[in-house]
Amino acid sequence: MRESQAAEARPYHHGDLRRALIDAASRLLEAEGPSALSLRAVAREAGVSPAAPYHHFKDKGELLDAVAHEGWTLLDQALAAAKAKAPSAGDAMSELGVTYVCFARENPALYRVMYDTARDKETLPYEMKESEDSAYCKVRDTMIEAGADPAEGHDIELATVAAWCSAHGLAEMAGFRQFDHLKEACGGERAFFKAVFQHMGLVPKHPAH
Repeated sequence: MRESQAAEARPYHHGDLRRALIDAASRLLEAEGPSALSLRAVAREAGVSPAAPYHHFKDKGELLDAVAHEGWTLLDQALAAAKAKAPSAGDAMSELGVTYVCFARENPALYRVMYDTARDKETLPYEMKESEDSAYCKVRDTMIEAGADPAEGHDIELATVAAWCSAHGLAEMAGFRQFDHLKEACGGERAFFKAVFQHMGLVPKHPAH
């Protein structure tokens, strides 16, 4: 019943097969976890034939890479929106961190796949770091806007890594019940995240003159 309902609710439109498969994989991922993903299962979810996915993906690994790419794109969009709303570069740093953690909390399976597919590769995903519009570069550039010296390339890189690792660590631990009293004291989970980032001191100070 579920398969026929899926096909009826999400009819495949000619010319958009790749998008339909990625969307189907994303739904399965969040509903049932990575172990539930297979090209056959994704085909059923998308309402297409079992052979259809092979027109775009040679195996499950390629499909997961495509889903991860979608995740990095969504994260980048979320960070861009957060930065645009921040009144200052200093505020933007904490807002980027909060948005990152919230994204991980709201998309736990997708978030895990984003990192799992990158872990064994020689380079980080292009859409994560190498593109000048990437999420990683947004953090780096915001640090420079907040006062970091752009000429200190090595220090900027280390500071960006520190900020990224801090957000990743908080995302991993954000659901711990031991933090419930702090969330309540701060006025909610998002306010708790912001308070944590404000205490990390990751925004570089303006150099002394």
